Amino acid sequence: MTTHQAHCLILPYPVQGHINPMLQFSKRLQSKRIKITIALTKSFLKNMKELPTSMSIEAISDGYDDGGRDQAGSFLAYVTRFKEIGSDTLSQLIQKLANSGCPVNCIVYDPFLPWAVEVAKNFGLISAAFFTQNCAVDNIYYHVHKGVIKLPPTQNDEEILIPGFSSPIEVSDVPTFVIDPEAERILEMLVNQFSNLDKVDWVLINSFYELEKEVIDWMSKIYPIKTIGPTIPSMYLDKRLHDDKEYGLSIFKPMTNECLNWLNHQPISSVVYVSFGSLAKLEAEQMEELAWGLKNSNNNFLWVVRSTEEPKLPKNFLEELTSEKGLVVSWCPQLQVLEHESIGCFLTHCGWNSTLEAISLGVPMVTMPQWTDQPTNAKFVKDVWEIGVRAKQDEKGIVRREIIEECIKLVMEEEKGKLIRENAKKWKELARNVVDEGGSSDKNIEEFVSKLVTIS
Repeated sequence: MTTHQAHCLILPYPVQGHINPMLQFSKRLQSKRIKITIALTKSFLKNMKELPTSMSIEAISDGYDDGGRDQAGSFLAYVTRFKEIGSDTLSQLIQKLANSGCPVNCIVYDPFLPWAVEVAKNFGLISAAFFTQNCAVDNIYYHVHKGVIKLPPTQNDEEILIPGFSSPIEVSDVPTFVIDPEAERILEMLVNQFSNLDKVDWVLINSFYELEKEVIDWMSKIYPIKTIGPTIPSMYLDKRLHDDKEYGLSIFKPMTNECLNWLNHQPISSVVYVSFGSLAKLEAEQMEELAWGLKNSNNNFLWVVRSTEEPKLPKNFLEELTSEKGLVVSWCPQLQVLEHESIGCFLTHCGWNSTLEAISLGVPMVTMPQWTDQPTNAKFVKDVWEIGVRAKQDEKGIVRREIIEECIKLVMEEEKGKLIRENAKKWKELARNVVDEGGSSDKNIEEFVSKLVTIS
């Protein structure tokens, strides 16, 4: 048995896109002899197809053990009850671990659940907030929290000046919840991430310093920020954690063999990979435009369409699709796909995990952001890191087939695409270096561990 230097309790918000980065960070800590216990809700655990075997998983309750957020009916009902029941069951878990002779020293929590700080304080534990989104997006929510960004912006072409950003951004680049009056409750939660952040010992961010220097320097004046990303399995980056090939957690069963066999038969850099993650739901009209945009681009494509989304595909689209032209699957092993030499670009909703994976594997992007932080990520992909283009929506909020076709051709075939590909290679190199020994994220993780050990 290894002797553990300290014990971290990890509390993610129970959706896959929030759990995966925290899970990867946990593996890094574990490799440095920190004991890890991950607290997941009973409702989330019920839907799991696979779970990581290398660490201890314990169940807590969000108050809706049968169906989680869906059972709650409204978002407000969910977070309200989660706070009450979650605080209670998390406290019981901390007590249980103390009684079993392996007391917790630190809670690493998702700031979507700020009540975890109070639980940590009650037990005299140290706490670390783990932001799963990038620093630029966190910065925008912080300024909404402080009342610096007035809501909603008055007209669409208005530019917004944000401290920490080198240039103004447009309304279409701001996270959707900031400008959507319907999303008031969700925005409240996002802003509440900062409600007690001054009480925590660390603020960890799933990004890396070189990617967002200016905004990280600005935010570091206010909070004890440490970037610890990109949190993707080590085999795709520094290869220092030998068995770390996948996240090890999935709600969907990937069609791994079908995807990889098909890709093996495609020419190098010829395939457009298309995926909108585990949550986004496209309108039927948007699905149709996307289908024809892909077809008309004349590039081969691998398209992930979750089974619940499949009925929205145009009539006869699947029947008429020849296997050499395109493959539509219900889920795929995204990292293995992005790493494959036949992939030429990634048409993505620009969720932060997908964006980080593309950056880490050097894949150029065509972005079609849908909601939440995605428009801001897309802005950075196009204008700051210059590793992709953005397919713009029309006044109905739909990206038309001509635009999709045009964007794909630009990245895959045109002169500008060459420059984008070169930039993507450069960022890939940087992403690997930051987590390798002595890199900026590696140093931050080392520092986190040594302080943790000193305190415990």
